Amino acid sequence: MLKPLYKSGERFSVASTINKLPLLQSKILHACEPPILSPRYCRIRLAISAPGPKNRSRKGNAMKLGLDIGYSGARLDLPMEAISRAEALGFDSIWTAESYGSDVFSPLAFIAARTSRIRLCSGIAQLAARTPANCAMIAQTIDALAGAGRVAVGLGVSGPQIVEGWYGQPWGKPSARLRDYVAIMRRIWQREGPVSHAGSEISLPYEGPGASGLGKPLKSILHGNPDIPIYLGTSTPVNIRLTGEIADGWLSMHLTPDTLAAKLDLLDEGLARRADSRTIDTLEIVGNVRVIVTDDVESALASAKATIALYVGGMGAQGKNFHKNAMVERGYGAAAERIQELFLAGRKDEALAAVPDEYVDEGALIGPVERIAERFRRWRDSRFTLLRLGNPDLAAIEAIARIANG
Repeated sequence: MLKPLYKSGERFSVASTINKLPLLQSKILHACEPPILSPRYCRIRLAISAPGPKNRSRKGNAMKLGLDIGYSGARLDLPMEAISRAEALGFDSIWTAESYGSDVFSPLAFIAARTSRIRLCSGIAQLAARTPANCAMIAQTIDALAGAGRVAVGLGVSGPQIVEGWYGQPWGKPSARLRDYVAIMRRIWQREGPVSHAGSEISLPYEGPGASGLGKPLKSILHGNPDIPIYLGTSTPVNIRLTGEIADGWLSMHLTPDTLAAKLDLLDEGLARRADSRTIDTLEIVGNVRVIVTDDVESALASAKATIALYVGGMGAQGKNFHKNAMVERGYGAAAERIQELFLAGRKDEALAAVPDEYVDEGALIGPVERIAERFRRWRDSRFTLLRLGNPDLAAIEAIARIANG
C-alpha cells in the first residue's frame, strides 16, 4: 500500500506537489506488480521539467533529461541501478552508442526488458554497421517488444577510419548516404507499399555489380510503429542543414549554450526545405553534458580530459577529425592542434594535460551541488530541448533531478 505524500499537518501547495512527483513515481514503480507495469499498459510519461523563464528561442515543452551510457570498454557492464533510478526519477530517455566493440542496439533490447516507460535511444547507430533495412527492422522489433513509442533512432556516419577500417565500406558521399538511409527506413515503417528507392548512394532493389537481377521490392511483414523518430548526429554545415530538412531531431556535438546559435541558423535553412509543418520549435535539439558532483572541481576537470584528448587527438585521421574541428570552432584552435600533435606522437599523457580546464568546464556540470545548480540555468534556458547526461553516478543523477525540479 502506498503511503501518503503529505504528513499530517503538512501544508499542501502546487509547487510542493510538483517537487514530490519523482518520489510518487518511485513509489508506484516499487509498489506495483510486474504485470501492472507491462510496457503495453503502463504509460507513465513524467518528463523532468526545469521551471523558470524560458529562453525566447525555445517554445513548448520544458527541457528533458536523458542518461547517456555510451558504449562498453573491455567488459560490457550496463549500469542497471543507475538506469532504474533515472526512470524512477522521470528521466525521458536512455542513450547507447557504438564505436568498434559493443553494438548500439543490443543493450537497448536488454534495458527494454527491465524498464517500463523510459525511451530507448541510439546515439548514434553508425550507418556503415548495417543496411537501412536492417536498422529499420531492429528498431521496430525493439519498439514492438518494449511497447510502441519507446524507441528513437539516432544515426550518424562516424568517420572514415571506422567506416573503411572497421566496416570495410567506402566513405563515399556521407550526405547523400544519410538522405537515402533515412528515406528507406521511413518507407519500411510506413508500409504504404513494397519499398523501392533509387538513391545516389543506396538503391533498393540492388542492381549494381554482382547483382543477380532477381531482387524485387518488398514490404515489411511486421506492422510496426510508423512514427519512430529519427535523429541525426551531424556536425558539418551541409549535414546540419540536411538534419533540419529530413530528421525529427538533432544530436549535437561538443556544443554549449553559448555556441549553439550559429547551428540553429543552419537547421532553419534545412527546415525551410521541408514539405511538412515541422519548425525549429518542434525539432528535438539534444545536447551533451558531463555531470560530476564533487567538492574537488580541479580533480574532476582533470578526470574528464582523457576522453577529450582521445577524441580530439585520435578519433579520426589527422586531416579529418570532426571532434578536433569542433574544438577549433569553440575558439580553442591552438589547443586542438597541440592535443592532436601530442596524441598522434604517442605522448598521450601530455595530450591530456594540454586540454584546457576552461574547455572542459564550459561543456560540463562539475562541482558542488550549488555550483551545478547555478550553471544548469544556462542549459535550461538555452534552445536545447533534451540534455544527455554523460554516464553520471547515482549521486549526480539524484542531484540533477532535484536541480531540474527545483
